[in-house]
Amino acid sequence: MRTGAAAAFVVALRLAIDDGAVSAIQHNDPRVALVSRPPPSAWGVVSYGGGGEEDDDAPSEGEEEETKMSLLTTSSRILNSVSAGGGSPADATTTTMTTQSSAFVGTASAPPRTTTAETLKNPTTGGGGGGVETSSSLSVATNPAEAAIDAAAARISDMMGTHHQQQQQQQKQPKQRPLKILFLSSDTGGGHRASAEALADRFRKLFPGTTYDLMDIWSDVDSSWPYCTIRETYKSFSAAPWKWRTLYHVSNNPFYAKFADYHSYYMNEELIRERMEEYDPDVVVSVHPTMNYIPLFSIRKISEKIGRDIPFFTVVTDFGSGHCTWFNKDVDKMYLASEPIKEIAQHRGAVPDEKIVMSGLPIRYDFAAQADVMGDRTTEGGIAHRAKIREHLGIDNEKRMVLVMGGGEGVGSLSDIVNELYAKLRTQGVDATICVVCGRNEQLKSDLDTRCWDTVVSQSLQSYESLRSKFFTKVLTLHAHRSRRIQLALDRAAARAAGEGNDVADVPGNVDVVPLGFVKNMAEYMVAADVLVSKAGPGTIAEAAAVGLPVMVTSHLPGQEAGNVDIVLNGGFGDFCEDPETIGLEVACWLRDPQLLDVMSRKAMKVGHPHAAEEIAMDIGETTHRWMERNESKRNNGASIGHD
Repeated sequence: MRTGAAAAFVVALRLAIDDGAVSAIQHNDPRVALVSRPPPSAWGVVSYGGGGEEDDDAPSEGEEEETKMSLLTTSSRILNSVSAGGGSPADATTTTMTTQSSAFVGTASAPPRTTTAETLKNPTTGGGGGGVETSSSLSVATNPAEAAIDAAAARISDMMGTHHQQQQQQQKQPKQRPLKILFLSSDTGGGHRASAEALADRFRKLFPGTTYDLMDIWSDVDSSWPYCTIRETYKSFSAAPWKWRTLYHVSNNPFYAKFADYHSYYMNEELIRERMEEYDPDVVVSVHPTMNYIPLFSIRKISEKIGRDIPFFTVVTDFGSGHCTWFNKDVDKMYLASEPIKEIAQHRGAVPDEKIVMSGLPIRYDFAAQADVMGDRTTEGGIAHRAKIREHLGIDNEKRMVLVMGGGEGVGSLSDIVNELYAKLRTQGVDATICVVCGRNEQLKSDLDTRCWDTVVSQSLQSYESLRSKFFTKVLTLHAHRSRRIQLALDRAAARAAGEGNDVADVPGNVDVVPLGFVKNMAEYMVAADVLVSKAGPGTIAEAAAVGLPVMVTSHLPGQEAGNVDIVLNGGFGDFCEDPETIGLEVACWLRDPQLLDVMSRKAMKVGHPHAAEEIAMDIGETTHRWMERNESKRNNGASIGHD
């Protein structure tokens, strides 16, 4: 028992014995003098360490044990004296004063009497006279004084248990001190900003009053070429995969990374540092691969200048693989979403294990809320929740629902994919609603609104022989990473089509297409959907997995997004196809196999981590508070500030 807890124990006993004394007085018991309260000036309590952090002045384990045994002996003598008929506890008084010199301040004429609940349960025979019969039950007391002491023991036990529970609850509650957070990101794709905003939302919820800023270190300062063109370069190269592949692989090595670090340092570090200092943050969080070296160096110099340590964290927003510039081993912590990317961090960046936190990818809180309410989408409760969401969105609950996405800007071959999905679902006899997220692509949205779908089906049927050839050679060719369960479903579909001699259903499916613009309630649409058809964006895949949604991946950027495809394939909750006709055929096959969809959904849930943003924000917030307390302590003590 820690000494602080021991002191609290004695105080609780003292109050309990006071109550017992009142009971004894009411029964005119002469032995009440043995448990009567001394004057307030006679004693006080001084606890070691305050029950908080370790204190160098605290007694050793041996001293604590000696104190505890002395208290037990004293308690036994007092109890036996009371039980024996009121003998003088002089011996107990002497022992009490000797052992309490470290925990009490009092006078020899009126020392406090001390006992423990354990001793009261099993009293020993003391030197004051006759013994008393012992029992493990507190119901053996036969007179008012004994009853008072027994009640005191029970009360002490309850108070100690309640005190322990309160301490545990206080430890679990987050500190409410607000934070000033500086996020580092750039609009090179929507995922970085989305992750920062998801984290910021949780910070403000967990630590009320928190404020944040988002800084693009290359665009928000007058940076040199080529850093000032990072946004335009991304848009140009991502539209031409061969360009992006070349840039990614040429730069994804330690030699290029070191050269870029040194070059950007000499050209831009002073400007970046001046701008970061203007924000005066409590903590810096990077969510972009190009912002983990120079900003870290800058924040360390700022800390030295202002005499206050500022922690720096990296939240990697790629899922299955990442560029080497993500992984700076000198950051204070690094948050990763998967084991494959952890291997890269340790192999390429030499990031020590103690700095790595396996957290999942931070996504919007809407997905966590939906996941909590829905639970497993394959259960009765999950099905009922999805039905309510569909009713809210105006989607026919009697049909299957396919959600098609192409990124925030509506890029990709969405038009061809939607055409083939519509045609194949019709010809395979699947009733479905196809919701197409067009993003800011207003032209695509308008075309889908006015498209003649009968013509789409007719054109698809005219190329049916070619389609059948693709069905057997592409869809049914074993994929190196395709899950066995999906492959078996495709094999059964092919065998059924071959046996019937006709791949076209007798009754065509009832299919409708709903074009959507830029969607803000994406969590609801993913809950309502049966299958997601999308490019391999890390945030999109993480969101789908969070609500147990199977995924058909249609494209990916060479490099970092290739690892995201592996997350889907190896996780067994989707497939990867680039050909629109193949996509349409395989999705139709999935929708006709409810058991397959259930299996894929459960596998997606194993990969999903809907509360990642909240867990990351909590960990960063608590760590930052410890740094802030340490800074205050050093200032109060006049110590110099320096990064550990």
